[in-house]
Amino acid sequence: MRMAIRFLLQAALMLAVPLGAAASDSAPPAAPRGSLVIIGGNLRPDNDAVWQRIVQLAGGPGARIAVFASAAADPAPVAAAIVGYLNRYGADAFQVPLAVKLADSDYRKAAEDPLLADAVRGAGGVFFSGGDQARITQALVREDGSRSAVLDAVWEVYRRGGVVAGNSAGAAVMSSTMFYAPKTVFATLRGGVTDGQEIAPGLGFIGDDVFVDQHFLVRGRFARMIPAMLKKGYKYGLGIDENTAMVVDAQRRVEIVGHKGALLVDLSRATTDAARAGFNVSNAVISYLDSGDLYDLATHTFTPSAAKAGGRLGPRKDLVADPVFSPDILGRNALVELMENLMNNRRSEAIGIATSGRSATLPELGFQFTLTKTRDSVGYASAAPHSYSILRMRLDIRPLDIGQSLSTQ
Repeated sequence: MRMAIRFLLQAALMLAVPLGAAASDSAPPAAPRGSLVIIGGNLRPDNDAVWQRIVQLAGGPGARIAVFASAAADPAPVAAAIVGYLNRYGADAFQVPLAVKLADSDYRKAAEDPLLADAVRGAGGVFFSGGDQARITQALVREDGSRSAVLDAVWEVYRRGGVVAGNSAGAAVMSSTMFYAPKTVFATLRGGVTDGQEIAPGLGFIGDDVFVDQHFLVRGRFARMIPAMLKKGYKYGLGIDENTAMVVDAQRRVEIVGHKGALLVDLSRATTDAARAGFNVSNAVISYLDSGDLYDLATHTFTPSAAKAGGRLGPRKDLVADPVFSPDILGRNALVELMENLMNNRRSEAIGIATSGRSATLPELGFQFTLTKTRDSVGYASAAPHSYSILRMRLDIRPLDIGQSLSTQ
């Protein structure tokens, strides 16, 4: 097994073509010139837009892409499947045999193997699979917190212009803080997060100022991102939905590619009331970025997709004025649906409720989410297919005592 792995690494090294000369050890680290493809999980094999973009950013047809299945419970078949998908879209991908769960392998030694590091360094791109993100950092980060030789090689690919892509767990490691052993979304609202437990250091490819999360809208994870951001002092967070990617270029422009969209959370003017019992936040601002949209993290400017370029929503007299409400704001896509319903309503406020549920030990616990259209709120719509981009809605969250109403039904 080990001889076979060694042979594969030698072959990968011989075939790899570096994008540029490696920087001197004495030179200061260069700002990354590469791109990130941050995928929200459940990436389908037929998602042409995302797979093709990864191959293109890695160098085009024949591009060498190093595949890490470090997060997987069974790394070998997961890596083989991803290699197959990438090669189907024109790449020349290869498996990197470095994972905590990889049989007959010492991941600590593999992480420092110069031959393996050289194979990765010579690639035009890197792909991290889904699974458990804690396994990625365990495999690639030394026990003292420094980067292993292989992780340094990944950073070299990124710095000189290659692509670093990650799906699900591979997306979670993109920020400098990641969810490590998270509780449920509701339990996170109730109990908060603790360093080394629910959250831990990620790999930080996107920088220190943006928090990243995945499986975001289908699992209501926006509500767990906000407590984590407040805990660590993040002003901005990006949550990407399933079968969808955020492509971040060297200028920190974010393009949404794929099936659905992403949520931008802005806490730059948010406040909390420490005197109030329970988690609360006021004046958070959220935006839904749809497929094809562009958002510039440096200038905080938005450009709608071509399909929405002429579709800015203005005041209309034919809008309904019914109450806008969600009884389960943490449900599948419930937040975006509430945002869309509010944009198509004369009312300026919508309410969403999150509860611990009838079967929970404390059914009286709940939270109220209040969405508000302000003077800064803007919506865009496309006709075919019908979709929305929604910018700058205010979000307030407060604890809610609903025990009496639940217990009497």
